[in-house]
Amino acid sequence: MQSKIIKEKISKEELVQIAEEVFGNMVKVDIDIRREILTAGGEWHSEGDDILVKDGSSREDVWGVNFYPWNKPEDRIEYNSLINIKPSLNHKDMEIRDKKIKEQTRKIIQELLLGDNETLDV
Repeated sequence: MQSKIIKEKISKEELVQIAEEVFGNMVKVDIDIRREILTAGGEWHSEGDDILVKDGSSREDVWGVNFYPWNKPEDRIEYNSLINIKPSLNHKDMEIRDKKIKEQTRKIIQELLLGDNETLDV
């Protein structure tokens, strides 16, 4: 499945379908922290990044994570992606280290994919 833009909360069934289609238990997610939208699915973060940029996002605002929806809420997000290397922002690491950016990505994922109080028991 190709990465797709998500601007409104998706159903648990759709999230399960996205997760199972490529990796089985994980979803590649790219979040535009300014526009508060994301892409989910696909094999590479660069796919979602490209889709968001074509939709009007700035690469400076797009951050990539791996999302494990069946994990406990505190273990669902892995803040690593090649697209997170942004030398122009002095961010030279694959891991998101900025606490504010982490909080923003987590908030948007909770609003559009799966909240901490939700599980994928569908």
